[in-house]
Amino acid sequence: MTRTELAQYLADFLNVSAFKDYAPNGLQVEGKDNIKIIVTGVSACQALIDEAIRLNADAIIVHHGFFWKNEPEVITGMKQRRIKALLTHDISLFGYHLPLDAHPMLGNNATLARQLEILNPEAVEEVAQGLLWRGKLDLPMSAREFSGVLERALGRAPLHIGDGHAPIQELAWCSGGAQDYIDIAANLGVDAFISGEVSERTFHSAIEQGIHYYAAGHHATERFGIQALGRHLAREFALEHHFIDIANPV
Repeated sequence: MTRTELAQYLADFLNVSAFKDYAPNGLQVEGKDNIKIIVTGVSACQALIDEAIRLNADAIIVHHGFFWKNEPEVITGMKQRRIKALLTHDISLFGYHLPLDAHPMLGNNATLARQLEILNPEAVEEVAQGLLWRGKLDLPMSAREFSGVLERALGRAPLHIGDGHAPIQELAWCSGGAQDYIDIAANLGVDAFISGEVSERTFHSAIEQGIHYYAAGHHATERFGIQALGRHLAREFALEHHFIDIANPV
């Protein structure tokens, strides 16, 4: 397929126009016109770009791309090296941030729910552009047991705030750096809230509002959506797809 066709398909499929975001969603760096091999990954770091070059990729599709609000506008240093590598090898870069978090089937929150076997997952549509989700476990389990569920599903032990012996069943979650949604989650009356990162203030919010908090890793909670999107594109358009997981403990 052509670069333009891929950009238009993803704009429609991910409903890009519906989101007010912190970075441009769509084609960020223009490469060759014809696309046969795609690489997906969480973030457009140099290691991912180098691996895409090794695989002779025509395009890279990521969750965390370039050109974030408030970052320096000049193309120097690290940014220059990344963009130079893409342009030298004629590789397109596509980035999809909030649209990929929110997609009802292939998004980070939807796929995270499947990994954790959460029942009846649904977006809380009236808040946060539909980025906050809720659902429930099949049966109650202790907070400590649920830490084990997260560790097995995500490959890293979460930071848990709360009494490890307390039972939990009703959950809310938002992948990535959404720790400040904890107050919204507490108002929903759920037992626990899951996100990727944690701040000093998160501890007090959890303790004072009686809600468990799990910081399960920004990277870890956002690996599944981009993989699902890549597999979808490979099936729909007979593309060769490689997901590259660049390890990140954060």
